[in-house]
Formats: sequence, C-alpha cells, structure tokens
Amino acid sequence: SRCRRGISRAYAPCCCRAVMEDGAGAEPAPPAGGAGALDVDRCIQQLTDCRPVLEAEVKQICELAREVLSEESNVQPVRCPVTICGDVHGQFHDLIELFRIGGFPPDTNYLFLGDYVDRGYFSVECVSLLFCFKVRYRERITVLRGNHESRQITQIYGFFDECMRKYNSQNAWKNFTDLFDYLPLTAVVENKVFTQHGGLSPNIDTLDEVRKIDRIQEVPHEGPMCDLLWSDPDDRLGWGVSPRGAGYIFGQDISEKFNHANGLTLIARAHQLIMEGYNWCHDQQVVTIFSAPNYCYRCGNQAAIMELDEKMDYTFLQFDPAPRRGQPNNAKPLVDYFL
Repeated sequence: SRCRRGISRAYAPCCCRAVMEDGAGAEPAPPAGGAGALDVDRCIQQLTDCRPVLEAEVKQICELAREVLSEESNVQPVRCPVTICGDVHGQFHDLIELFRIGGFPPDTNYLFLGDYVDRGYFSVECVSLLFCFKVRYRERITVLRGNHESRQITQIYGFFDECMRKYNSQNAWKNFTDLFDYLPLTAVVENKVFTQHGGLSPNIDTLDEVRKIDRIQEVPHEGPMCDLLWSDPDDRLGWGVSPRGAGYIFGQDISEKFNHANGLTLIARAHQLIMEGYNWCHDQQVVTIFSAPNYCYRCGNQAAIMELDEKMDYTFLQFDPAPRRGQPNNAKPLVDYFL
C-alpha cells in the first residue's frame, strides 16, 4: 500500500459541530451568475484526467473563483471535520493520489496551505482543478496563498514557462497570478488551529492584525504579509534572520506566546520539505505538513495530510508518489534553490 496512517490523538478540547450548517450534506448547486457557458463539472472531469482546459475557460474559472475568494477573510474561519494539506507544487498525479486517499470533494472538506504551482510539470492542471473545486464547492474547500503564488516566483520556478508551453500565450498565467492576489493569507479551524503557508511575523501579535492586512497585491519583499508566507520555525529562541532571504525564523517562545495570546492550541503550516511528510516542533505548538511526495521527482520523501475530525482529534495519513505518466519531454530542468 502507498498509504500509511499516522498516530491519532486529541490535543485540545473542542465542542465542534459534527455537521456543517447551510445544508452542507446536500450536493451544492453550481454557482449562479457570471458562469456563462462554462460547465464547471465538465471542467473538473477533464482536469481529473490531467487534460488542461481551454485558455478561455481558464479566464472564466479565474473570474468565478475571484468572486468567491473576494468574500473571504484574511483569517478565513474553517470548521471541522477538515483535512489539512501542505505543498503540492504541480505534482498532479500525487494530488489525485491525495484525493484518492483522503476523499474527493465534496465528500471530504479540505484546507490547502498554498504552493500549488512551480517545480512539478502539471501546475496548470493542479491549480485549475483546485480553483474549479473552490467554485463548485465553496464551503467544502479552502485554498490559502503560498509564497509561490506570486508573479515574481512563478517566472523563475516553472509556472510561467508551463503556461507558455501549454497555451502559447501569457494570458493564462496572468489570469492565474491576478487571482492569486485574492487568496486568503491564513485560516483558523474552530478558533483553535491557526494555519498559514509559512509562519509568524514580528509585526503581528494578534489575529485581528492579520485581518487588517490589504492582501490584494503581489507578495511584498518584506513586512507581515511576506512573513506569513515565508517564515519558518527554528530550534533557537526568539526571532532570527531567515536563510531564505525573506521572512524570519522564530523559536518556541514566539509560538507559545502567539498561541496563548490568541487562544490557540496549534499552528499548522507547510513550506518546508519534510522527509516523513509531517513534523512536530516547539513542543507540539507547531506542525509542518508537506504533501508533495518525492518532491521535484527526486527527493525521495513521503507526503502527508492531517485529518481533523469532529472532536478535533487528528490523524496523519502518509503516502508515497503515485505512478506518473505524460511527463513532458521538452520541460526545462528544475531550478535549484532552498527547499
């Protein structure tokens, strides 16, 4: 079997609701207004077969997704049960394996922590599918922004070149990267689990300060928005300079202070390659989740997802790479940088 179930344990008392409100048990209706002739269900089926949609359909998907995302908060509330996923990085067959193991939307609620594009050869299919799911099942899936959801980074690490190769135009890349500006920066599960792609910021003490950020912009090179997408936990106490050149490293004292001040039990984040797919640190104040197995098709790591049930008990599901087919022969070599 390519999947292995991790240890399950309760880490915080919570009076969670087992059933979502607003008729979530029923099949959601397709979005009304603005869809034109777009058949989102047909797009989902096509993308699940690893076939990119037309450029005109990319534009429609992005317009519909922008309507949904523009209504969401910088600290988007999420209810359990939910499955939390880390970096995907264009590894489409592994994303489908993730859904095979965890369940396809809308049967499973998902919270993705960013970095859907770059590195892998199927970023277009990955991000298109996730945005179609967001349009079709807006209450069932939450998609946050990662540091790779930016114009500058995608021009270096593969997504721009992939869009040009598959569409012979910049238009799809521009539609996607314009939409990235609307992705929420963080989410909080049941007011207890704070999630983001990267980490904390010396400029942010409370969740209300995150809510006040103007996120509709390219990821800045510095400041609180940058830090949320770029920072990493570290064994050393306090704040430190990040070797990545953006964001900070932060110690256990910082995590404990932030969690205590905001009534949180855990910070769940992504952003770092973890050989076992997940890793606890800071005396279980922080967990890192990485969901791209055999990262860059050469790192040999497992991937993991974190399931939170109705009682906020957690289970980690670890999985290995899915068989790959259809790798482009004309793809550029992967660009090296910090992992």
